[in-house]
This record gives sequence, C-alpha cells and structure tokens, in this order.
Amino acid sequence: MRNLFFYFIASLFSLFVLFYCLTLTSISRGAGETFAVFLLPLSSHFSWDRASVSSIYSIYMVCLGIGSLLSGLSFDKYGPRFNYMVGLGLLSIAYGLLDSLSSIWQFYIFLGILGGLGASMVGVIPAQSLVSRWFDKNLGTALSIAYAGQGLGVLIMAPLSQISIDHFGWQASYKYISYVFIILLVIASFLPWKKISSGSKDNPRKTNNGKAAGGISLKEAIFTKTFWGFFFIFCFTAIGIFGISLHVVAYLVFVGLSEVEAAFSFGIAGILNFIGMVLTGLAADRYPRHLVATVSYALSFMAIFSLAMMQFYTSIIFLILFIIGFGLSAGARGPIITTLMAEIFAGKGLASIYGATNLGQGIGAATGAFLAGFLFDLTGGYNFGFILCSILTFCGAVLFWTIPQIRYAKI
Repeated sequence: MRNLFFYFIASLFSLFVLFYCLTLTSISRGAGETFAVFLLPLSSHFSWDRASVSSIYSIYMVCLGIGSLLSGLSFDKYGPRFNYMVGLGLLSIAYGLLDSLSSIWQFYIFLGILGGLGASMVGVIPAQSLVSRWFDKNLGTALSIAYAGQGLGVLIMAPLSQISIDHFGWQASYKYISYVFIILLVIASFLPWKKISSGSKDNPRKTNNGKAAGGISLKEAIFTKTFWGFFFIFCFTAIGIFGISLHVVAYLVFVGLSEVEAAFSFGIAGILNFIGMVLTGLAADRYPRHLVATVSYALSFMAIFSLAMMQFYTSIIFLILFIIGFGLSAGARGPIITTLMAEIFAGKGLASIYGATNLGQGIGAATGAFLAGFLFDLTGGYNFGFILCSILTFCGAVLFWTIPQIRYAKI
C-alpha cells in the first residue's frame, strides 16, 4: 500500500512536469507566433513594407535557432532552473518594452534577439530533456504533448491578440503579453527545481544530482550522419512551414477574408495543430516513424495547394482543406524527431545535441519567412513562395526515407 501511494505521488509529479513544460512552451512560442497577427498593424503603423516587417520575425527565428544551441548547452551545464529563470526574464523585458519602440532596428533587438533567445531557453529544448527523464514507456506521447504546446499557444494567443489589437491597439497587446511572462517568472522562482531535474526513479534517463550521465557529447554527435540528417530535416521543413505560417493571415486577407476571419482561421489551425502533434506522438509510439512522418508531409502538401488555389477560387472548401492539412501537419515532425533523439542520444549531451539540430529549424524558419515576404514584394503575389515551400517540404520528407540511421532509429 505504501509503495502504491509513492507511485501515485510520483505519477502526479510526472504529470506536473509535463504540464509545466506544456505551459511554458505554449506561452513562449505562442507569443512569438502571434507575430502573424501583428504583421499588418505594424506594417500599417510604421509604413514598413512586407519584407521589412517579415525580417523582424526572421531575426526572431534565427535567434531562436541560435538560442536552441545555447539553451541545450546551458541546460546540460547549469540545469533547468537557470534556463527558465533567464528565459522568462528575457521575455519579460523583450515584450514589456515593445510598446515604446519606434524604429525597426529596435524591434530587431527586443522582439527579434531578446524574444528569440528567451523563447529558446524555456521552449522545447529543456522540455525534451525534462520530459524524457520522467516518462519512459509512453515517451513519444508525452513528448508530443509538450511539443504540441507550440500549437496550443497559437490557438490561444492568436485570436486573443487579434481581439486585443482591435480593442486596445498593438502596443497595449504586447504589454499584456509581458505581464504574463512576469507572473510566470515569479512562479518559477518558487518551484522545487532539484526534484524536477532529477527524473523518475525507474526511468533509465534519470539523473544524479540533476546531471545526466552516459551517451555521447555534442562534439561526438556532429560527426554522425544521424545528427546532420535531423539538422536538415528541421531546416528544410521549417522553410516550407514558416514560409506559410507567418504570412497566412495576411494572405487570407489578400484573397478576400476579413482580418478577424483570417485570424480565426489561423486559430482553428492552431487547435488542429495541437491535436495533430498529440496524434503524431501516439502514432509514433505504435507505427514506423518514417511512415508517420510521410503522412504528415502529405497533409502539408494538401494545405499549400489549397491555400494557393484560394487566389483563384475563394471557396470555403479550400479554406477548410488548408486548415485541416496545415493544422494537423505543422509541427507534427517535431514529436517524431524529439522522440527519436531522446532514444538515440540519451545521456549527458542530449539537450546540447537537440539544441544544435534545432538550429537548423531556426535557420530554415528565418529563411522561409523572409523569402516569402521578399517574393511577395518582388512579384506582388505568393505563387513563387508556394513553390519554394513545396519543394523544401518534399526534401524534408525524402530524408526520413534515405538516411538509414533515422529510418531505423540508430546512430
């Protein structure tokens, strides 16, 4: 009976860790992804062209990628408390000062650099390492829930941000986001970080005094084909997905929807994004992961095609197909990759290795977001952007099949 009680308490604490990681991932990335909603107000307020405004998000994604590497290194060396306190501090400062900015270079520094670095410190990098220490049998499902926080954040924060912008303006809306980060920072200062960082007693990835042991280091991992396979899957897929996601609200307005309808559609995709990531995690625990990934890529292609068709036929059918395809597939590769990496690279260098491969996502997302905006300014439309996103997404799908180490889950 006593053992059953302690098992119950341990299970509850595991769920608490998962919930905390989900919450921080949701709010930190959700705040960044709402830039799609802020894009038009910023462009209108400052009379900036689309490429210039998009470049703020591109810098954010580059710093998110660079920060992923730094986040992994700091997590492996200093532990989760350092990551979350520093990250929430940076986010509080970044969003708290946006309402007083007037030049684009200031947005580069605060929203782009500080916002990107802060989000990386509290996002999927520490979440992957912490969750893998508390879950074993259903690791893929647990990681997919934590990773799905990115979709949940968009679901909650995109429509709320649009409503806030409509009623209070973009400056006040950014200030409200900063208040949320300040509250989370205060809460984080009182959490039992030693217990959180240790992991479950019966988990093979548990730590001693918060320090992971065994496995290979980042320095060793960069000489493996597996590492670079994950890096380029992240990079190619991010070009395709973020070349769409940043501009989708503006594009839907471009083809005739109202701003509220466009933001609502983006929010509905966010609902399905959360569901899609969780379903992907469940499927990845039961079926070959390269097959699960292929299905998700097929949905991405359907979404891009449907979105492109809306400029010729503004049909609710194409809008629904886009929402379903993009919602279920955007980010769906993430849970597959995090699960594979937690199994393949478990040990002292996991967070650093995952952070380094995630740099590929930052580079890809920045490239996709900027090029889509640049091609719009150059051509007056999104067709070349759609073609680019389709090609690079296909390249990401091919790597799941052509690299044996990833297809069969081995270094």
